[in-house]
Amino acid sequence: MVLTGNRGKAVQMETPDIAGEQRDRLKELFPEALTEGRVDLEKLRATLGDLVDERPERYTFTWAGKRDAIRLLQMPTRATLVPCREESVDFDETQHVFIEGDNLEVLKLLYKPYFGRVKMIYIDPPYNTGNDFIYPDNYADPLGVYLQLTGQQDAKGNLLTSNPETSGRYHSAWLSMMYPRLFLARQLLREDGLVFVSIDDQEVHNLRLLMNEVFGEENFVSQIVWQKVYGGGAKVKQVVGQHEYVLCYARAKDILGAFELPPDPEARKRYTEKDEKHSVRGPYFTQPLATTSMDLRPNLRFPIRWQGEEIWPEKQWQWSKERVERALADNELVFNRQGDKWSVRYKQYLYDEDGRERGSKLYSILIGPYTQEGTSEIKQFFGDGKVFPFPKPSSLIKYFASYAWDDEEAIILDFFAGSCPTAQAVLEFNREHGGNRRFIMVQLPEPTPDGSPARKAGYETIADIGKERIRRVIAGMRKEREGQLPLETRERPEDLGFKVFKLAPSNVRPWYGVEEDTPEAYARQMELFIDPLVDGWTPESVIYEVALKDRGFGLNCRIERLGRVRDPAQPDLQAPRDAVYRVTDPEREQSFVICLADAVPRPLVQLLELEQPDAFVCRDVALDDETAANLALQCRLKTI
Repeated sequence: MVLTGNRGKAVQMETPDIAGEQRDRLKELFPEALTEGRVDLEKLRATLGDLVDERPERYTFTWAGKRDAIRLLQMPTRATLVPCREESVDFDETQHVFIEGDNLEVLKLLYKPYFGRVKMIYIDPPYNTGNDFIYPDNYADPLGVYLQLTGQQDAKGNLLTSNPETSGRYHSAWLSMMYPRLFLARQLLREDGLVFVSIDDQEVHNLRLLMNEVFGEENFVSQIVWQKVYGGGAKVKQVVGQHEYVLCYARAKDILGAFELPPDPEARKRYTEKDEKHSVRGPYFTQPLATTSMDLRPNLRFPIRWQGEEIWPEKQWQWSKERVERALADNELVFNRQGDKWSVRYKQYLYDEDGRERGSKLYSILIGPYTQEGTSEIKQFFGDGKVFPFPKPSSLIKYFASYAWDDEEAIILDFFAGSCPTAQAVLEFNREHGGNRRFIMVQLPEPTPDGSPARKAGYETIADIGKERIRRVIAGMRKEREGQLPLETRERPEDLGFKVFKLAPSNVRPWYGVEEDTPEAYARQMELFIDPLVDGWTPESVIYEVALKDRGFGLNCRIERLGRVRDPAQPDLQAPRDAVYRVTDPEREQSFVICLADAVPRPLVQLLELEQPDAFVCRDVALDDETAANLALQCRLKTI
């Protein structure tokens, strides 16, 4: 709760009410089904033509703790993201982001600014083997648990623990951890977005059911089998396990259509023939038009007339009669006579009608890259492959990230970032294919084990390993380019940086109520909220919190200092918090001006006349009635 005066609208300092938004969407579709803000099931049933299923036994997927997981999802977060410049590389120039914090709280913070903006998500969550850490979700105070975990508050007991089978809710605890995170991830995806989730045999069946529920089984794309190792198995008693899975789901498969990965250089070798279309379509190779498919379709069985003869397929053609006639007219069929029989082949050109090269396809079975490559990468960057055990090879993730190859500004998200092979994959893919695809990495500062190679090397948490890997990847890529001219094909310089944010409590005091229900107790509490900002706040952290929660601006918004506006009637203003800032989100093409001074100087009104921002934000205690009235005439006034 935020207390403000009566001047200006209060800045929104909580994440959106997800349950309320869902009700609003239902209201848009069926306004008659809501009464006094609540869903009237009888009216909804009538609206749907009595299609509600009330049978006592019907298919459903549930587990112990599902209701609590939904409740946790719907609970707004009291956290914010604080910039950490000293751990970043080119903070003010880069578009890449690394966030250190519990990913559920972070996803809630990203919900408003990144809703429907992410092109591709890849995650490698805990596999629930019994030794994996399960995130310590607490339904009463998730932020409090995170603060204890990271040493920002006193801790009692183990805050991050494994999920042994003896817990009695072995699968349920894992599903409750995954559900709210996948739900929020879906909201961040674009309409043409895809999510890839790595998993093994332990939970693949449950994950498939869970993703069917979150994404809809109609949006299932593929269950990819990845052969991760070769050989081995000398100590295995039954079956040698050589593979894992990657589940792929679409945000909206019906509008996704066919998608392609980047062109395969090896595939180009097949295109050897030329015809009159070579200048536009490039070379071609031919493939049989007839098919041996056992799925008989009478409409695909018809004669093709050629040189006075009728050519029939043994079974059927791949194309419809109309498409075959168009190909005949466009000289895109090749006929060869073999004895008394004709063969018909169609031309497949390297480029489509618009001159765009054909891409490759995503296959349901991947042979490699192998896990040994992931370990080799860790050894390359840290000198010891055991600093982070069993990492995914960056080339595997690059293969999935290549889905975004035709979108040079795509956002790629990984909220179980680990040692950050996804960040490496995005950086390398940009160099190989051009463009400025951006990554957002999220990783819990999970402590490294005492006495482990990582701890001995000075890495206290998994997040520390991830950040250092990105730094070393960037350093290596910069070294490769030393002495070389900038790429002329790039509209912008190559982005070799990343900005670090950390999950932290809000800059605004939460309202906890009073211990004693007396006028004096309420008066004391109210005095604390004359200025609700917490002790030790900084302008930059408050600006980012307002931008994220109230304005819905992304983490790459620009913060420009407009200088100080001095009032001759007031003392000289010297503190950084007295400055005036303009905050702009290029994606939204919106901006606001913010001043966090103890008193808003009157000349600021003239500045706002020149800037014409969408809104002006200041502290409520900084306003007098006259200044508030003047500001409200210039723009939308919002107060903290």
